[in-house]
Amino acid sequence: MILADTGIFVAATDSDDRHHLECAAFVAERAEEFVIPHTVVVEVCWMLERTFGPSVEAEFLRSVVAGTPKVEALGMEDYLRTAELVDSYADLHLGMVDASIVAVAERLDISTIATLNRRDFTVVRPRHAELFQLVP
Repeated sequence: MILADTGIFVAATDSDDRHHLECAAFVAERAEEFVIPHTVVVEVCWMLERTFGPSVEAEFLRSVVAGTPKVEALGMEDYLRTAELVDSYADLHLGMVDASIVAVAERLDISTIATLNRRDFTVVRPRHAELFQLVP
């Protein structure tokens, strides 16, 4: 399993993004392995609708319904861990979505994150691993 961050989906959609080709290929090849917290669904939808319009947002939502990516709901323990991470990394301005990715990764024992956000995910130290493996 691979936890996926928002930027991967946006870059895969945006042909003007400098990471487009890499992300589009990665999503096409590995999407069945993706797990995303529901917080990522909301952020992806917001960014896709704002940039590309409702039809692209709806297309992403249909992929979620089809199970690619799989969506993981946050439990109360995840919200608590997310709050701890937001506090612990206040200087980094980690934010709720990235902190929720870390919380879900810890709970599901996933060490691989599909992200373009090297800044946050190279700094954060998860409880379950020495560090995250970042792809692509």
